[in-house]
Amino acid sequence: MLLTLFDFAGTFVFALSGATAGVRRRLDLFGVLVLSFAAAAAGGILRDVLIGALPPVAIRDWAYPVIAGLAALIVFFQSALIERLKQPVQLFDAAGLALFAVLGTQKALMYGLNPLAAAMLGVLSGIGGGMARDIMLAEIPTVLRAEVYAVAALAGAAVVVAGEALGLPPHLGMIAGGLLCFIVRVLAMRRNWQIAVARPPEGSAPKDGA
Repeated sequence: MLLTLFDFAGTFVFALSGATAGVRRRLDLFGVLVLSFAAAAAGGILRDVLIGALPPVAIRDWAYPVIAGLAALIVFFQSALIERLKQPVQLFDAAGLALFAVLGTQKALMYGLNPLAAAMLGVLSGIGGGMARDIMLAEIPTVLRAEVYAVAALAGAAVVVAGEALGLPPHLGMIAGGLLCFIVRVLAMRRNWQIAVARPPEGSAPKDGA
């Protein structure tokens, strides 16, 4: 039940982020619905495929497209209300990142993966929805920029793995990991934390037409 609740919550907030981004790009209702579901389901589908939970729950269970569709309709018809939140897309995305990162990690542990693999899968689960949303909008995915994104997911996943190693109840590790991931991501956005970017040697820039 706990995993299902986290999955539903992550689906809803990622759907909100996808729908809000779609409304901002002036997509029609169908486009907003598609983008909402892609943002909501991509991370969960990736998670389930990699751990062998087939067919993925986001496709098998009708509740997931319904949740994503509901979020899309709320944003489409009440976009002014959503925009009253400061940086709504980023906040919804941070919440979805946190929920899916800890959920993916815990589910991977339940399927017998080792701690390192479980943490990596948690990161992939968390970043999948945001990547799908950005790619469909022809944008460079946030995770590939210099922003603290995947690192925040890894921090949350590490807490879940640590809690499992210490024998703590799963819900405590998931709540603590989710809060840590969300706080790190929000602080990174507000304080403009950046990851070091590789600097090519001088004179190595590609020539036009190369």
